[in-house]
Amino acid sequence: MERAVLVYTTWPSLVEAERSGRVLVERRLAACVNILPGMISHYWWQGKLERGEETVALFKTRASLAEPLRQAVKEAHPYETPSIMVMPIESVDADYYAWILKETER
Repeated sequence: MERAVLVYTTWPSLVEAERSGRVLVERRLAACVNILPGMISHYWWQGKLERGEETVALFKTRASLAEPLRQAVKEAHPYETPSIMVMPIESVDADYYAWILKETER
């Protein structure tokens, strides 16, 4: 049985996260994207400690689409090194899992 996964990304703005998230869901690379604005990040970049205001996007998809989704995010992303992390799901409601599979069929 194929696993469900979450693909975590961050974007520099709500507008960019929503624009890209919608396109990727329309392409059926994910069943859903949750967009969470207002995140503050502190991180090292090129030897300096930086602070940034970002927007989180969580894509819900099947494991076999994680790599195509990662590549699509990378191509659409304005960051030189975007945060893209694939997280396996330990457990998911059977009906919700069926919905993810149905909405990501090609």
